Amino acid sequence: MMADRKIRLPKWRWLRTITVAATLLLLMLLSGSLPVNPEAEYQTARLHFLHGQLEQSQNEATRGYARYLTSKGDWSSRFQLLEAESMLYRGLYSDVMSLLANYPRIQTRTDESIHELTLEAIAFARLHQYEVSKQKLSQAEDLCSEGSFDSCGGVMMAHGLLALERGEFEDSNQQFKNSLSFARKHNDEWLQTASLLNMGASALQQEHFDEAVSYSEQGLKSARALGAENNIQTALGNLGWAYYGLGDNERALELLKEAEQQAVKLGNTRTVIKWLAAEGTVYQKTGDLSQATQAYRQALNLATRIGSKTDIINSLERLAHLSAELGKPLEANQYIREVTPLTRASGNRLHVLDIMLVQGRVAAAERKDKEAEDIFRTVEEDPASQTSMRLGAGHQLAKLYETQGKTLVADRTYKATLAAFVLAQDELKNEDSKLPFVANAAAIYGDYIHFLVQQSKPEEALAVADQSRARTLEQGLGLSTSKRTLSPLLQARTVAQKSDSTLLFYWLDEKQSYLWAITPKKVALYILPARREITDRVERYRKVLLGPSDPSSSGNEDGRALYRMLVAPARDLLRPNSQVVVLADGALSKLNFETLIVSDSEVEPQASHYLVEDLTLLSAPSMLVLANSQAARNEDKKLLLLGDAVSPGPEYPKLPMAATEMGEIEKHFAQGEQTVFSREQATAHAYFQSAPEHYGYIHFVAHAVASNTAPLDSAILLSRNTSSQDDSFKLYARQILQRPIHAELVTISACYGSGMRSYAGEGLVGLSWAFLRAGAHNVIGALWEVSDESTPQLMGGLYQGLEAGLSPPDALRQAKLKLLHSNSNFRKPYYWGPFQLYSGL
Repeated sequence: MMADRKIRLPKWRWLRTITVAATLLLLMLLSGSLPVNPEAEYQTARLHFLHGQLEQSQNEATRGYARYLTSKGDWSSRFQLLEAESMLYRGLYSDVMSLLANYPRIQTRTDESIHELTLEAIAFARLHQYEVSKQKLSQAEDLCSEGSFDSCGGVMMAHGLLALERGEFEDSNQQFKNSLSFARKHNDEWLQTASLLNMGASALQQEHFDEAVSYSEQGLKSARALGAENNIQTALGNLGWAYYGLGDNERALELLKEAEQQAVKLGNTRTVIKWLAAEGTVYQKTGDLSQATQAYRQALNLATRIGSKTDIINSLERLAHLSAELGKPLEANQYIREVTPLTRASGNRLHVLDIMLVQGRVAAAERKDKEAEDIFRTVEEDPASQTSMRLGAGHQLAKLYETQGKTLVADRTYKATLAAFVLAQDELKNEDSKLPFVANAAAIYGDYIHFLVQQSKPEEALAVADQSRARTLEQGLGLSTSKRTLSPLLQARTVAQKSDSTLLFYWLDEKQSYLWAITPKKVALYILPARREITDRVERYRKVLLGPSDPSSSGNEDGRALYRMLVAPARDLLRPNSQVVVLADGALSKLNFETLIVSDSEVEPQASHYLVEDLTLLSAPSMLVLANSQAARNEDKKLLLLGDAVSPGPEYPKLPMAATEMGEIEKHFAQGEQTVFSREQATAHAYFQSAPEHYGYIHFVAHAVASNTAPLDSAILLSRNTSSQDDSFKLYARQILQRPIHAELVTISACYGSGMRSYAGEGLVGLSWAFLRAGAHNVIGALWEVSDESTPQLMGGLYQGLEAGLSPPDALRQAKLKLLHSNSNFRKPYYWGPFQLYSGL
């Protein structure tokens, strides 16, 4: 046995032991400096497989099998196994079974026999021939009982894949854990990577999206270390699917497209299908139904071509859902008829429940109300239903009751469905996952809000809208969950009275949007245009604000139209020079309302002025946060100032005016009231070591980066720690929110300081959001890259106002008006408009 093991070629451990040797062999073979021999050929083909070059590996294995078929030894059978393994990873399951039907198992070593049985078992499982798959695995386990073989870890993984195909998640989880443990015990990096990725896939099917992200990221790191390109694309795709489940559609689509392109390059048809279908789902979620249809049909054609029943089922299910959404019941029924026998034969309850949801939607569209209700109830109550299925069934039930005029039942059903969503969000373990997950319930919240408005209950609709916005923020700020049920009337009017402000609360939705204007005495509701119209205006106006012209004097229509659309409906409730709190939604989080153009006359554009000249405007994340805000506990007015950092790299050059800005700020504090870190001392470590909770004012003068797809990865860029060459120069948003502070004002005088991304229902994210969560009462952040020339002047004016006793919102406004009314180029909103004040009051 020992002699045999010396010449055995392990199935999943090649990359660790032979990468360098095989690469040298390959180079020598190509250069013609070494005679062709079976071991060298096999190692080269195997290396191509491990690197994910599946089609090339398969072709080389096919040639090797033919060349050594009549030779002594078992090289032909080894090449045959490699050919089958390459086919398996390409999704060619029927071809795998045909190839291995006459595999000479008796003539080969035990390790190879175990491996062959494992490949067959996986292929049969993928084709839903579950009993045959179990028989093959049983035979492999019998062989594993005879001794210790490297291939036995693969048997555990195959067991997990079979359980996963059947929706037996507890079993699949345990089997993948077993294979991972085996891999680590045997130092098998290849099996370890595959096990981690399969654990991520299992978490995905159970809708444990944050766990899926964790496992997939570990698998991606491991795959990249191995150079295993096929596993890399699997990890990328699984990550994309997980982020979709968490509500981050932009990041999901980016990762899925990258995975699809990699799969096409590698010739891995099955994963091309998988990522195409996932892309279609994201397109469908974001309203691009044409792209969704194209992706689903392309996936179905490929699945039919390779005979992958699982992928055929998935594609037909998605097309059925899409047809129902498009209001095409005949087309949806056709897909249902095609897929129903396949779902029943699969034995996977999830497929059956998914198609039932479509049947319910079709029945509802055809006004077969009783049939639709029974179907939705069945899906909602089935123990096998996933969270998304239960939410979907509850949502459709509520809409059905609403259509029937059963308002009380509809109301209870909407509430119950949203309660189920809240419970699912609370069960997420990863704080990063909680932020975007709320986007999954955006449609339910939107339909419920519309329902309440139609029932003449605008204040209840406002409370529901605010609940959707406050979900993550309330957890981060440690608010009592018992306060979620505050009376909407008491909450809205009390907040307005407490802050001596008028509140403008926005909700953007697909068909129409809403504005609630709230004063201490009144709550008024206004109907606004659909989300798309508002979003398009905002994007166009942002481009104008970043340009060289002065929008108010150039007759810009978007700035005026946005004022008429968003503010003018409530103008009678806005007292001149009063404080107005904007609670934005979606794209409005990227708009500084101060820059909107008020036209005194439609025919005289030159009579226009900016809204900042009429009102003191600030932003807030939610009414719930404002309602539960506490008075400033830190009466100390000391300053913590960090900036003018040593550049961490050429992409972040020194800010020429940073020292000047810091000097302007220092003038307004006595020597003993300020702690200043500049140049080498301005580090993230210095921020934490300075006890930031003891300062009334915290100010950063530095570069910053904002992540479009991961807001908590936004960071202020300071100096490196002298002993470190990693990313120690970054003060991350995720780190900021872990350290409680009590500052009256935090100022992030940096480009994109507030972050650029907002998730549905959550509003503000990024650095400003992180400081508010940490306990700051006011945060000044930037919506676009700030001018290094004008900022010292503006910040000097800000602290001059604070020193004179103005509140942070009033001080910032006066500093902006000073620039606006100057004769310099700084009067343009490009220079004063990026800075926005966010408040927790």
